[in-house]
Amino acid sequence: MATVLLLCVVIGLALVILAAASVRIVRQYERGLVFRFGRVARLPREPGLALIIPGVERMHKVNMQVVTLPVPAQDGITRDNVTVRVDAVVYFRVFDPVQAIVGVENYRFAMLQVAQASLRRTIGESNLDDLLSHRERLNEGLELMIDSPAASWGIHIDRVEIKDVALPESMKRAMSRQAEAERERRGRVISAEGELQASEKLAQAAATMANTPAALQLRLLETVVEVAAEKNSTLVLPFPVELLRFLDESAKRDATTRAGTGDVMPPRPRGVAGS
Repeated sequence: MATVLLLCVVIGLALVILAAASVRIVRQYERGLVFRFGRVARLPREPGLALIIPGVERMHKVNMQVVTLPVPAQDGITRDNVTVRVDAVVYFRVFDPVQAIVGVENYRFAMLQVAQASLRRTIGESNLDDLLSHRERLNEGLELMIDSPAASWGIHIDRVEIKDVALPESMKRAMSRQAEAERERRGRVISAEGELQASEKLAQAAATMANTPAALQLRLLETVVEVAAEKNSTLVLPFPVELLRFLDESAKRDATTRAGTGDVMPPRPRGVAGS
């Protein structure tokens, strides 16, 4: 009786161990790929509880999440012969677990190598200005180059981003001088345009004042008011030549009027010499 009881306990423990070895839990973001005697037995197992035959079947879980793969910085020479150091990041996910496991030995390592080679090729085919200003177009081209071999491995490329472009110190100084020269050029052009517009306005104002002498006097008075507002102790006011010209013209008009009306100048007193 004791022998039978011991045998039942041993059989029960063996069944428990066998059941525990045959139970697998597949998470929501995973798929279970079952190999039976080294061959893929069936379609990947869905998330949940999965049973396998211990010793006969083996399950390999494949992560279906989006993977962030940083690409180490790559040194290269651009098409315009500038040495740069560029790094990037690749976002991809597995859409075919069978191809990702069977089609390539280590899909993560393979993706890293393809990304590095594609990044170096992109550097060699691009100009420095494209790397600095047209990254969106370069990202699209880099994504196409990586996606071509990755599709045969059951991997889909979601996005590729060039993170940083490191330049030599000499190139940074040259670009800084170029930027300063460009800003100085813009400042000079703007100043010259301002002087041109001011000269045009001054020419128009001079033409208007030439036709209206009184406008020049008003402008003179405005200038005096502006100078007086500065609270200077001494104010030097030159006598305007236009005012003398105005008085001279007024005297000529009076003389002409007297000559036309026949007015006679009064006689000088005796003993007084004429000027």
